[in-house]
Amino acid sequence: MTETAVIELTGLTKRYRLEALDTYALREVNLRIERGEFVAVTGPSGCGKSTLMAVMGLLLQFDQGRYRLAGRDVSDLDGDTRALVRNRHIGFVFQSFNLISELTVLENVALPLKLRGGVARRERERRAGAVLARVGLEERLEHYPHQLSGGQQQRVAIARALVGEPDLILADEPTGNLDSHSAEAVMALLAELNAAGTTLCLVTHDARLAARAGRIVPMLDGRMH
Repeated sequence: MTETAVIELTGLTKRYRLEALDTYALREVNLRIERGEFVAVTGPSGCGKSTLMAVMGLLLQFDQGRYRLAGRDVSDLDGDTRALVRNRHIGFVFQSFNLISELTVLENVALPLKLRGGVARRERERRAGAVLARVGLEERLEHYPHQLSGGQQQRVAIARALVGEPDLILADEPTGNLDSHSAEAVMALLAELNAAGTTLCLVTHDARLAARAGRIVPMLDGRMH
């Protein structure tokens, strides 16, 4: 029996109404990502790739089509249920890191488990510490984001994405704010995580980064090519 895909998008369409005209951000997108894959979605600015990322991350509703996440149809969920599914099944890594400056590294990484509820503090800290060790930051647990380099902050963000053991990691231009050395280190880490079984979807306009993925999916004018 074939294992259920992590992502199944069928006929996905997203449009915006501007001055009585429909502008299409996504046009009948079909995409399937198998468990353990590393897929890069590429294309120029305005091609629809960031909209696609937001839809896959349950951050944005779409107008037509169907979306199945880890075998579950999530097309028509209400806001609260979407938030719950997002917390349990998807990890995010963004260009801007999005760390909370008032929290330590350990607290930032443990936060998704705290928001999930039902996980005791000691267990949250144990799991956060374990995943920080996995990304090479076991000696930075009590540091604050401003005490870290950009590359280290992005590794904290990756640890935060991993701590809930999600089905999928969505990475939107994860090296956009990093120097070339730090960017290479982050991409090597993502490739290592994928080799260990993590399912990754990377959104980027950088062909060099996309080349690290196992499969490249080009986008143009809201369509897959």
